[in-house]
Amino acid sequence: MKCPFCSYYDTGVIESRHLENELVIRRRRICKKCKKRFTTYERIDLIPLMVIKKDDRRETFSREKIANGIIKACEKRPISMETISNLVSDIEDTVKNEGVNEVKSSVIGEIIISKLRILDEVAYVRFASVYRQFKDVSSFVKEIKKLSQ
Repeated sequence: MKCPFCSYYDTGVIESRHLENELVIRRRRICKKCKKRFTTYERIDLIPLMVIKKDDRRETFSREKIANGIIKACEKRPISMETISNLVSDIEDTVKNEGVNEVKSSVIGEIIISKLRILDEVAYVRFASVYRQFKDVSSFVKEIKKLSQ
């Protein structure tokens, strides 16, 4: 495993722990050169889940894309990275438990929105504004009124 800090090719495993019903292994690693520590995750990857985009393109499901969108929505909010990571895992599990090899991006977006609405209303509105492509202030007002119902 290559060190993300100094790019040295040799690292050692300090600790391994099973997560998510033993389907994921979390490993704490240390670089043998710079001595910095970092975490990696090992997952079973069977048949890749494909996401059907709005323009009918297909791309591989990406946890990172979901995480990045949620992190942006949760910026400057009192939400820990652990909570975000758990949310991303929950979204991934929900999508993969559908038992299909392809899923529309709109389905994933709605799952994210429903979970963010429960987690944090501000993050929800931020994500919804990008996902639903709000054009003006009235779009924000409508969404906020939905929250108070």
